[in-house]
Amino acid sequence: MLASARPLEDPQPEDPQQETQMHIALILASGIAWTIVYIEAIRVGFRERTYAMPAVALGLNFAWEWTYAVHNLAFDPSVQGGINLVWGIADAVIVYTFFRYGRTEFPSFVTPRMFTGLSVLLFGMSFAVQWLFLAKFGAEDGAAYSAFLQNLLMSALFIAMFVARRGLRGQSVTIAVAKWLGTLAPTILFGAIQHDGFLLGLGIMCSVLDLVYIWLCVEAKRNGGVGDTPEPPRTVTTRADSASMEA
Repeated sequence: MLASARPLEDPQPEDPQQETQMHIALILASGIAWTIVYIEAIRVGFRERTYAMPAVALGLNFAWEWTYAVHNLAFDPSVQGGINLVWGIADAVIVYTFFRYGRTEFPSFVTPRMFTGLSVLLFGMSFAVQWLFLAKFGAEDGAAYSAFLQNLLMSALFIAMFVARRGLRGQSVTIAVAKWLGTLAPTILFGAIQHDGFLLGLGIMCSVLDLVYIWLCVEAKRNGGVGDTPEPPRTVTTRADSASMEA
């Protein structure tokens, strides 16, 4: 979800046609990679009866894709608009897995009614965040800045989800690698080629976290899909306990 419809910013490129081809190629590379992420997340989610994307990341992703799909197709038809629409449809299926299976991932005190209410609030606020970015920065910069910022958050949340689930449940190496490549392509395009230091810095940090996540997933797969076995709880023995045992 990181590709954006930002125009080329070099006022006098050496080869405009080559620059345009590179721009489209990197957008398509990002589009394909993230589509793989979503297809694999849907497959894993139904297979393991869970959701395969952190809840906050899912909310922001879903809101970003539909916000800019509608905006691009209505006001600026482009390749990216079509990609956003495909992503939005795929993400809607992941949202379905979240509402169908997500309740079991939360503590028992979170009732079904509470889970539904909090989830609706999360998705509503996710759309509000995207619309605030759109109103403040416009479609071009708003799409890019919000996408890179939320993808940095997503990269951290995937690691947190791996830790919370103690392994690969609801995740896969395919998701990890495709997610990294899907972020790397627009980082090269907007950060390196178009010389945007802010986006380049965010993209580099995303790659660092994504590579850590890939390493965690690969190591867990070698261990049979689980991470390190948690240590058994330690029993603290007090003096009173010792005295009663001696008696």
